[in-house]
Amino acid sequence: MKMKTMLAALMMVGALGAVSNASAQDKGLIGISMPTKSSARWIADGDNMVKVFKEKGYKPDLQYAEDDIPNQLAQIENMITKGAKVLVIAAIDGTTLAGALQKAADKGVKVIAYDRLIRNSKNVDYYATFDNFQVGVLQAQYIEKALDLQHAKGPFNIELFGGSADDNNAFFFYNGAMSVLKPYMDQGKLVVRSKQIGMDKVATLRWDGAVAQARMDNLLSANYGKARVDAVLSPYDGLSIGILSSLKGVGYGTPKQPFPVVTGQDAEVASVKSILRGEQRSTIFKDTRELAKVTANMVDAVLNGKTPPINDTKTYNNGVKVVPSYLLKPVSVDINNWKQVLVSGSGYYSESQFK
Repeated sequence: MKMKTMLAALMMVGALGAVSNASAQDKGLIGISMPTKSSARWIADGDNMVKVFKEKGYKPDLQYAEDDIPNQLAQIENMITKGAKVLVIAAIDGTTLAGALQKAADKGVKVIAYDRLIRNSKNVDYYATFDNFQVGVLQAQYIEKALDLQHAKGPFNIELFGGSADDNNAFFFYNGAMSVLKPYMDQGKLVVRSKQIGMDKVATLRWDGAVAQARMDNLLSANYGKARVDAVLSPYDGLSIGILSSLKGVGYGTPKQPFPVVTGQDAEVASVKSILRGEQRSTIFKDTRELAKVTANMVDAVLNGKTPPINDTKTYNNGVKVVPSYLLKPVSVDINNWKQVLVSGSGYYSESQFK
């Protein structure tokens, strides 16, 4: 009899546990649409959001579109059909989602643009990102300091690379950098020998490193016979790797011909290793764990009828409306502070990952 009682009690505890686990995951489905797995940072973004949303009791539906716009549209529409309460979207092309977002709005589904602003739609409720203008400022300030532009006479030769023109962030990165660099260009301290200036000339479709490498090959062969490249503004680590490969191909990276100052963004492991080898000079660290937390807090607030935490209501006009935003601070990383910022300070990486 005692055994039966014990078994009954255990079954009841198990049942209660099952109910408890079920209730922990009954806050609703959250659709998470990421652009691609080809970049380590998007994998980290997806993993971090899944973790945070599960901890908060939501059921995340994470999908990667592999830089295929029709695929992303189909995935988003499928999330709406499955009953997602909120969509978190990092758009491949921020101008192509208006139709899908109207379908979301018709079903009362809220939309949070994640890291990349979604343009030309009134149905973008909030935007979670980093201060993208400041990213460009930090990249350019690194070049400014490395070349000692405030004191040196120059002239120094620089080439400019931009991100993908269908990504709204690319323009903020570029404009932030140019806010620092253009005065030196006007003074003649910085010279763009290719004369390729402006996002219409320097953009790199889909942030593709191979495209950047091919363009750098062309820039070097057409403009740098005996002349030296002193700096390359690169907005993203994946482009920096391609740019450095091109530079190596024509003899840079030796004591007689050291690499120019090459910037980057996202603190990807390959590029941090490149910095430790003395190739790439800097990158920008954006702690995507914090962005995931901000996004989850936005979702919580939206679904509870509250106003999410926001700290910018002026900057991000998507062509139809100014989207209320929360901006996180980026951090510049180089050979001097990488361990403090990426390992001991944040715990984002372990030191063994860079060996």
